[in-house]
Amino acid sequence: MSNEEERRVLCGASAYEQKYYFNEKEYGNLPESVKEELHILCVLFTEEVGGVFTLSFEEDGGIMMHTEAAEEDYLYDEVSAGLMVGQVRIKRRELFETLSLYYRVFVLHEKLDVEE
Repeated sequence: MSNEEERRVLCGASAYEQKYYFNEKEYGNLPESVKEELHILCVLFTEEVGGVFTLSFEEDGGIMMHTEAAEEDYLYDEVSAGLMVGQVRIKRRELFETLSLYYRVFVLHEKLDVEE
């Protein structure tokens, strides 16, 4: 199975097209406040670093952040992008944990212990 098949895109933004995408078909039942937070996160990321930024779910419900740039984009800095991914992962840890739990319950239909 390819990497694209293993993950399901939640949302993303492109500095090139200046557009934001949210996968409403699969995740439309997320609360509006979460959708807004994701929108802000993705757009600010591409404003700061450039390129294309996506958030997706891995098969187990983990959150994956992916950033890439067009080959001819000489202003894109992979090191800065990597550092910012790390910062986002730390600052938005609670959001990502909540999204992972959402995915496990509503998409994978896992039964969770109350203690979890």
